[in-house]
Amino acid sequence: MPAPTRTRVAIIGAGPAGLLLSHLLADAGIESIVIDSRTREEIESTIRAGILEQGTVELLEQTGASTRARAEGHRHEGIELRFAGEGHRIDFAGLIGRAVWLYPQHEALKDLIAARLADGQDLRFGVTAKSIEDADAERPRVVAVDAEGGRFEIEADFVVGADGSRSIARATVTGSRSGGYFREYPFAWFGILCEAPPSAAELIYSNSPDGFALISQRSETVQRMYFQCDPDADAAAYSEEELWGELQKRVPGTTLREGPIFQRDILRFRSFVAHRLRNGRVALIGDAAHTVPPTGAKGMNLAVADVVILAKALGALLTENDTRLIEAFPETALQRIWKAQQFSWWMTSLLHVAPDATDFDRLRQLGELRTVVESEAGRTYLAEAYTGWPLAEL
Repeated sequence: MPAPTRTRVAIIGAGPAGLLLSHLLADAGIESIVIDSRTREEIESTIRAGILEQGTVELLEQTGASTRARAEGHRHEGIELRFAGEGHRIDFAGLIGRAVWLYPQHEALKDLIAARLADGQDLRFGVTAKSIEDADAERPRVVAVDAEGGRFEIEADFVVGADGSRSIARATVTGSRSGGYFREYPFAWFGILCEAPPSAAELIYSNSPDGFALISQRSETVQRMYFQCDPDADAAAYSEEELWGELQKRVPGTTLREGPIFQRDILRFRSFVAHRLRNGRVALIGDAAHTVPPTGAKGMNLAVADVVILAKALGALLTENDTRLIEAFPETALQRIWKAQQFSWWMTSLLHVAPDATDFDRLRQLGELRTVVESEAGRTYLAEAYTGWPLAEL
């Protein structure tokens, strides 16, 4: 094996968390190497949801990571909660003066990759991390394999696992690939992408006796929609007519604008928080540290919050030899992580019909929905959590 490559921070994973961390570290004068097992094309073409909190958009813009998110994304100042055949708008701008932006994650990744390469970032695609050695030492090592099968090592002052829900780094930090607090939900989302104009100006979150539906958007010509389904449902079992029928009956009062469906998938619902976020000089961020149901639109935004906290801690550690922030990183990050978990669980429970729901459960749920929309305090809480709590570390 060749001599190890030396860097200050080795980052496993070129998703939003890993790329943004390298960007913020570079601003602080700290070099890094970012590796990812995927190709650049795979990263940039995998279509993912894209609701960005106001703080996320501001951070991307202020640091030069992305100007397109605000310029080309669609600003949404509210959402609609629909139940009992009626729609109720949650006015983010009127309640708290904030908004979210509809901007697909793969577009944000294109921006981040372009920004990092333009800055001379050592960004290696097609490189798979196999293990992390000497986590407790001053210079931990990442053992990796390149696209041609050649083994090599990266020696760093710190290693960050930003390598998603199947994280290699997680085993080093928690003791196992699955070490964490876990919840699986008894339903999933059947998602479609279709060629059609938007059915509504803002997202519709609909609770109906037939189950939940989300009417979302991608662009002026491509729309994303979901409906609640069994986790073991077969995505190929429905005809297009049946899919539109399922969606339409779950959004009474809104006539959906239909078009050819060109993608369909099943999205399972899981909540996860790793037992530990740091072990020695190795830390976890993003999906390696936690996953949330998509109902609250917290996934990428929570990863960004992790990055802001960790970047500041690494800056103190590597430029001032100050260990206080890195030692406090798990507790600091977990406060926001568990708030996001609670909000995502609450939104999911509020809007979905559980398979074993009784008449009491259903009527209680409708009572809770009315409590939220008829109370300024309830609407304000939803607006604050959905648009994102401030990134205090900024």
